[in-house]
Amino acid sequence: MSNGFTTAVPQPFFGPNGIVVPTENAILTGVQTDLNTALGGNINPQLSTPQGQIASTETAIIGDSNAQFAFFCNQVDPALNQGRMQDAIGRIYFMTRIAAQPTIQPCICTGLSTTSITVGALAQDPNTNLTWVCQQTGEIGVSGTVTLNFACTATGPIAAPISLVIARQIYGWESIIPTGDAVLGNNVETPSAFEQRRQASVAANASQILDAIQGQVLALPGVLDCYCYENDSNIVMIVGGVALGPNSIYVGVLGGVQTQIAFAIWSKKGPGAAYNGNVFTMVSDPNPAYNPPAPSYNVGYTAATVVPFVALVVLNNNPGIPSNALSLIQTAIVNAFAGLDGGSRAKIGSTVLSTRYIAPVVALGPWAQIIELQLGILGSGSTFVGSISDTTLTVTTVNSGVLAPGQILQDAGLLTTGTMIVAQLTGSLGHPTGGPGTYQINNSQIITSETMTATNLLFSTTMNINQAPAISAVNVNLQIASA
Repeated sequence: MSNGFTTAVPQPFFGPNGIVVPTENAILTGVQTDLNTALGGNINPQLSTPQGQIASTETAIIGDSNAQFAFFCNQVDPALNQGRMQDAIGRIYFMTRIAAQPTIQPCICTGLSTTSITVGALAQDPNTNLTWVCQQTGEIGVSGTVTLNFACTATGPIAAPISLVIARQIYGWESIIPTGDAVLGNNVETPSAFEQRRQASVAANASQILDAIQGQVLALPGVLDCYCYENDSNIVMIVGGVALGPNSIYVGVLGGVQTQIAFAIWSKKGPGAAYNGNVFTMVSDPNPAYNPPAPSYNVGYTAATVVPFVALVVLNNNPGIPSNALSLIQTAIVNAFAGLDGGSRAKIGSTVLSTRYIAPVVALGPWAQIIELQLGILGSGSTFVGSISDTTLTVTTVNSGVLAPGQILQDAGLLTTGTMIVAQLTGSLGHPTGGPGTYQINNSQIITSETMTATNLLFSTTMNINQAPAISAVNVNLQIASA
């Protein structure tokens, strides 16, 4: 009751599970009752009448208002909120939404020995005009090269550059070549990802625990992944393929700025724990109680190595397969590796399962009838020099590893997609198996002598805790099974 008037329209109310709003049918019945009362009774209830039109319009207005109010009420529930309201709840935990992250591309920088290439050095993609920024400081070695990570200034899952040129000259730095697989960036943090991070925020705002370090590092701009571990024993431990010193912490990071990462680790670690890593940076205590110079600490972490993968998708031969099937499959798998399909990203130290990437391919359409999908680390079988004539691969030099049937071949882009070793035909003296000699392959083609890689294909591969899996489109292969 309000100002002496009553209404038959049911009102929203708060129950044990939150706000409950009436259905539009219930609202319409109430509005029609109110109109009938106001007009003295016996009105025609048909919605096609003038009074029916009034009842319909008023019902829609009330229903929309109730929906808006219910939506606002639900926004105070962290499990349901989004957008600005989710940001507001995050602020209670001193959290802000992680911005879009850039793609990271390893690059070989060549030039004069001892030339230092610093953080912020610039390169440009001549095909897209996008700028790429060096993420770490490195010195060109006696070999005339050093491999450094460059991040695209445009955020999100930007495709890896085919080539780069130096955009800001540094004396002694002569060229830059993209190498290996890029790690695709992320778009702005999704509501679900933000909520997962909020749930861990109590730990992230604590100290002396690994969740706190991980949460602090993951919130940094440019950081794509972080893996933490603690060796609380008095002996060296081998964890995930990495030796960890006694009473130490391990932090593996992909992307980000070195100084920011070091400070984030130092600000959350407990006193007395030693560091592991391949990157060390001095961090000064910002406590204003100290007069300069403040205490400084040499903080270490591991810059994770990007490990390129190769994928092979074998489809059942059917008339629905489109001409651009390879391109569609490449995009689906590359996006899934980066978690852009809504699934989990391929992470540092994780087990990469080939079954994870079946659904994104199947979702492309009924033509995507997968017989087999396998993955392997690029070059895990062998790196060699060889040529191809028809279906015969002639290997002249094996630089590393052993060749074997079932391995998939990769080169700079000349090989037919899905080319595999079927059998060894001949071997040379001293290398009867898996070395120089001739091999039968499954795809007929002509390739002059060049460097190739052979990859062992598996259904699962476990990364070390200093390795970050990645894949590029050129390393996704397609085979159509014989009819």
